[in-house]
Amino acid sequence: MNDLSNYRKSYEKSELLEQMIPEDPINLFHKWFHEVKDFGGVDEVNAMTVASIGLDGFPKARVVLLKHYDEEGFIFYTNYNSEKGKSILQNPNVCLSFFWHSLERQVIIRGTAEKVSAVVSDNYFASRPKGSQLGAIVSDQSEVIPNREVLEKKLTELEKQWEGKEIPRPANWGGFLIRPIAVEFWQGRPNRLHDRIRYSLEDDYSWTIERLAP
Repeated sequence: MNDLSNYRKSYEKSELLEQMIPEDPINLFHKWFHEVKDFGGVDEVNAMTVASIGLDGFPKARVVLLKHYDEEGFIFYTNYNSEKGKSILQNPNVCLSFFWHSLERQVIIRGTAEKVSAVVSDNYFASRPKGSQLGAIVSDQSEVIPNREVLEKKLTELEKQWEGKEIPRPANWGGFLIRPIAVEFWQGRPNRLHDRIRYSLEDDYSWTIERLAP
């Protein structure tokens, strides 16, 4: 048995007090995001875990990249026919989480997902490197394939087919906007007495702010 009970650290890098926070969670997210980016120590600050309920009824979490956020919510892109895409289209209630170990912080977002407009997906797809564009066409994401060679062969064929041409976005590939209904900010503190502040969206679109026990 691998005993990990002695893996311990003391969290002492920051604090999160009520007098420090804005009324809107997006403003606090923006502040934290850029503090983590400027502090360093995280390769991809925009990496986040997306948890959804699969078609088999089990929850599943995976890491994706956040590509845009504003007052409406948080956007990432995927293949709508993937396991992830199908699960979100069937049950749009999802959870996003960020873990920024360099500043001992987590952000957990509960919300509902919806497809972004075709124009938004088109614009983002056009901004991607050509290799990433072709990769979205090559991969029938989440489907079983016999080996890697089938991917490499298909990519080579598509590189020749689309050489010097503009590549259109596949209809089954695009963005999801997650509209938040609750956002929790977690700041590590000594003695495991962590700071947890939760924003909950009310019917009038204001936010209720509460402190949670660690």
